[in-house]
Amino acid sequence: MENRAAISLVEKYVEAYNAFDIEGMLLLMQEKIVFRNISNGVVNAETEGKDAFRELAGQSQKLFSLRCQTITDYTVKGDRVEVEIDYEGTLAADLPHGPKAGEKIALKGKSVFTIEDGKLLVIEDYS
Repeated sequence: MENRAAISLVEKYVEAYNAFDIEGMLLLMQEKIVFRNISNGVVNAETEGKDAFRELAGQSQKLFSLRCQTITDYTVKGDRVEVEIDYEGTLAADLPHGPKAGEKIALKGKSVFTIEDGKLLVIEDYS
């Protein structure tokens, strides 16, 4: 996949994510999509397949009243796109042992997208 097309695919995914558009995200994915969230080197969430991704996305969607990922840098390597992300969100629910509803969180992270046949095959979020 050419660099511009790969970047455009990732941008569309982030736009759908920011809009809480789960079905829009799923349209950009392979049926066998793999998602991993990795925090401090530990995988704390992992799904395989669109149905599992839809379920996890629905659960996480309920936690935020507002969320925004902003891509600050891209690196394209073959079928992989790595992006640096600034993330801001306003919680809609209390987190166990953490921030409370209405509080804002902000963090920086990285996401790595693997693309196959013009669709997302693997998404790994690192924080």
